[in-house]
Amino acid sequence: MATRKTTIEPEGKLYRSISEVSDMLDVKPHVLRYWETQFSMLRPRKNRAGNRMYRPDEVKLLHRIKELLYDRRYTIEGARRTLLDERKDESPQVELGFDQAERRMLLYEVREGLRDIVTKLRARSTREREPETSAAR
Repeated sequence: MATRKTTIEPEGKLYRSISEVSDMLDVKPHVLRYWETQFSMLRPRKNRAGNRMYRPDEVKLLHRIKELLYDRRYTIEGARRTLLDERKDESPQVELGFDQAERRMLLYEVREGLRDIVTKLRARSTREREPETSAAR
């Protein structure tokens, strides 16, 4: 029985390798690597071995890039502008990377620590003033 290439739904798997994605899109892997250099919003993660692993939203983006470049005959610059304009029009949910989330959490903790220190200093300065006011009476 012969196997047949079909476009698999991008949501089917959590991550796909570059060979799977290149088969889905019917483009060679070097084309996908080139597109990564041209489209800043396309940044697949790499596994421990250094192989690219594409998430479902990146696969959708690649489908869109292929459509713009091959079907609609856009230049790379035109496709980039179109994608950036589409992103501006949408209000996507913000996805924080672990580094950003860690930094925000650290900033939050520092802020809370500083607030505690300010509260303690204010309480201390009020206690120090109280004996002065009672001595004046």
